[in-house]
Amino acid sequence: MARLAALFMILPIVELALLLEVGERVGTPATVAFVLVTGLVGAWLLRRSGTALLRQAVADLQTGQPVAGHLAEGALLLAAALLLVSPGVLTDMTGLLLLLPPVRRVVAPRLVAWLRSRVQVVGAPSPRPTPFDSPFDGPGRTR
Repeated sequence: MARLAALFMILPIVELALLLEVGERVGTPATVAFVLVTGLVGAWLLRRSGTALLRQAVADLQTGQPVAGHLAEGALLLAAALLLVSPGVLTDMTGLLLLLPPVRRVVAPRLVAWLRSRVQVVGAPSPRPTPFDSPFDGPGRTR
């Protein structure tokens, strides 16, 4: 939680510094145009990519194929949209990168692996005992 709070405090400062630096080098109108164009291009790419990804996920569900990768790519598309909405050079560049399918194909499996390491599926066996696990299945029986 502290990392997230630090991110929300540091990121705007970094973004402002980058915007001022870019504005100083290329001019204010070009900087504003860059932020607007990346937002518009990102929205167009998001709509196009999101629709194709949704179709693929539905097709995979109908054929019984796993969809975790497609769901992770969808989450990355949502993150890209949120990054593109926020004005700034760093967030725009990160958002545009996440809109590229080859980048998502590299990041999505890592996201799925990270989530699997942090989330325990209800009904799935625990990967390791917890302090609350009982060695007994019932009265007089052990595992």
